[in-house]
Amino acid sequence: MPHLLHIDSSIKGNESVSRKLTARAVAAWRAAHPDGTVTYRDLGRDPVPHLDDNGGLARQTPVEQHTPAQAASWRVSEELIAEVRAADAIVLGLPLYNYGAPSSVKAWVDHLIAPGLSFDPSTGSGLLEGRDLIVLGSRGGGYGPETPRHGWDHVTPWLPHGLAVTGLEPRFITAELTLAPVVPAMAELIPLAEQSLAEAEREIDGLWASVSV
Repeated sequence: MPHLLHIDSSIKGNESVSRKLTARAVAAWRAAHPDGTVTYRDLGRDPVPHLDDNGGLARQTPVEQHTPAQAASWRVSEELIAEVRAADAIVLGLPLYNYGAPSSVKAWVDHLIAPGLSFDPSTGSGLLEGRDLIVLGSRGGGYGPETPRHGWDHVTPWLPHGLAVTGLEPRFITAELTLAPVVPAMAELIPLAEQSLAEAEREIDGLWASVSV
């Protein structure tokens, strides 16, 4: 039975563009997989614990030597990696906050980097490959070539590197200029924002179109 892992991370609730995009993607996936199941995790509402000096070294310490705090941290990693392992496809909503990923997503990625669970420490090979990871991004501004802030998007280059050891390879679909409708100074960019959103939606609608035919 096909299984999808749906993850949101925006803190903007119903106003979130990335949440709207992930909802659209999940609907498309369900239409293509009517017998499929979905697991949902909301990092924006219920973030996972960041690694700290109490439990963070669990990933560098043999399990039998874990302190209680390290054991608790390791259990979080086991839970999150089990969700990924159970999924054939993953949809991750990923807004751009202060030119980077929300800290909740960074914490999620940190928990996924666990020897023996997500990669083989003896060979370095990833243990989570073979899954389709669709990252649905939203950016308030424009960061493409020849824009004033080209190169300021630190999410798109970071995530593939952050997950590389696991074997997961993210594929990005992104809507830009999402703040244009609400920021007066960006009003002239509204047509470009609408175009970017429409292009993202069309790409999402085609993700599993061949499966449902």
